[in-house]
Amino acid sequence: MNAIEFPWLTAIILLPLVATLAIPLIPDKEGRTIRWYGLGVAFADFALMIYDFWYKYDFQSSTLQLVENYPWIPQLGLHWAVGVDGLSMPLLLLTGLINTLAIFAAWKVNTKPRLFYGLMLAMYSAQLGVFVAQDLLLFFLMWEIELVPVYLLISIWGGQNRRYAATKFILYTAAASIFILIAGFAMAFSGDTVTFDMAALGMKEYPKTLELLVYAGFLIAFGVKLPIFPLHTWLPDAHGEASAPGSMILAGVLLKMGGYALIRFNVEMLPNAHVTFAPVLAILGVVNIVYGACCAFAQTNLKRRLAYSSIAHMGFVLIGIASYTELGISGAVLQMVSHGLIAASLFFLSGVTYDRTHTLMMDKMGGMAKVMPKTFALFTIGSMASLALPGMSGFVGELMVFLGIASSDVYSSSFKVVVVLLSAVGVILTPIYLLSMLRQVFYGEQSQELHLDAVISDVKPREIFITTCLLLPIIGIGFYPKLATQTYDVKAVELAAHARQVLPVVAHQQPSSLYSRIFSAPTLATSQVESSINISE
Repeated sequence: MNAIEFPWLTAIILLPLVATLAIPLIPDKEGRTIRWYGLGVAFADFALMIYDFWYKYDFQSSTLQLVENYPWIPQLGLHWAVGVDGLSMPLLLLTGLINTLAIFAAWKVNTKPRLFYGLMLAMYSAQLGVFVAQDLLLFFLMWEIELVPVYLLISIWGGQNRRYAATKFILYTAAASIFILIAGFAMAFSGDTVTFDMAALGMKEYPKTLELLVYAGFLIAFGVKLPIFPLHTWLPDAHGEASAPGSMILAGVLLKMGGYALIRFNVEMLPNAHVTFAPVLAILGVVNIVYGACCAFAQTNLKRRLAYSSIAHMGFVLIGIASYTELGISGAVLQMVSHGLIAASLFFLSGVTYDRTHTLMMDKMGGMAKVMPKTFALFTIGSMASLALPGMSGFVGELMVFLGIASSDVYSSSFKVVVVLLSAVGVILTPIYLLSMLRQVFYGEQSQELHLDAVISDVKPREIFITTCLLLPIIGIGFYPKLATQTYDVKAVELAAHARQVLPVVAHQQPSSLYSRIFSAPTLATSQVESSINISE
């Protein structure tokens, strides 16, 4: 990096973290100054991000940009190596928006406000670090730092069973992190050179067995965060007990860290093993969609229903990653961005509802549309986006994934038909449980316990502003998807080409071991394989 060039990414990452150091020194008894300070820091960081990408990021390049690489702890081979490309850039912007709005959503927090906003800003820094880290040890460090604030935010400011939910979260995610460390060290020490640079690790040649084991380790670690069935059980508990700002960040950012890491590590760095595991990802994606939708039906808790809905929607990300097509991978990234916006809006509105009713049990609500018409309207728009109504971002993301897997030439027709049809079942179930949720909460008989007419007020201007900031890009992307896709189109093309280039060789070397007896999984047409081998010869 040029010595006189300003370290933009480092500034973006460290600004929220460094700002936490001043919180204990701010004179404030009631927390008013602290919350304005926290909001100001988050907004300033988001604004710096937008400025940096607008003037210094090239949307037509798939290479890493704004690269910074400094020796940090040379004895351990640890470098402060950061960079951004089409895969990480949209998720960085999503992280900035969601965290800024989540801090604004926490305006009424009056219990230990210094600690609360300090944890929010520290978590913000760690999340940004995950998306830009180009050193495996730095990635792991940021991944781990992010866990502690989430645990404390749930265990201190959560609901009645917050300690159970927080403990379950930290046990699942911390145990999963062990797989990142083991798999990462296996990659780093493989071969003649020892390195933690992610670009160098992606260029190494690994023994087949080792690459499969490393891929499986990463799949478990990132599958917990995504989450993938059956590693998902922490999520409904965490959402059910977390405060609204915590749920916004859980659904809007944390789940996307798992999807991002799967693409960055498993697809980009381990393409040979991806040939073997891609059908597994597609199957797990279908399971997520159908299982999540079915479980959502059984939930009477509003936030738990939305949590299982998130599990279902993340299934489309897995299918897109497994598609081996530009359209499918692009759809997976768009689905992450879209779901981050949609889920954050719905969880925030569920928090608005809880503030008025002091309950999340849908069977104890009812008739609230009469006294909360604005909340009902916003909740309906968010639900329509979640059920993939045309004109909303959710529709575009899911459609791209469907078209990506359906047009893939690396799977047999029977396999593609099964994946598409079973996924479509989940798409059919989604509007049923979401519309049922709206009916139970806003229609039906009024609950006598809530005293609706006397106590409950409608959504306030601050709450309308937060929801609008999330719904506007949802609608904008729905009508003009290029708003989002232009940020990563070039990278999606490169990822698909990178993943596909190993297919002819692997299919030629191991024609009988690629699940061919089950569904002829992934292989190219015979002529393509033969021509590729002939060229190489």
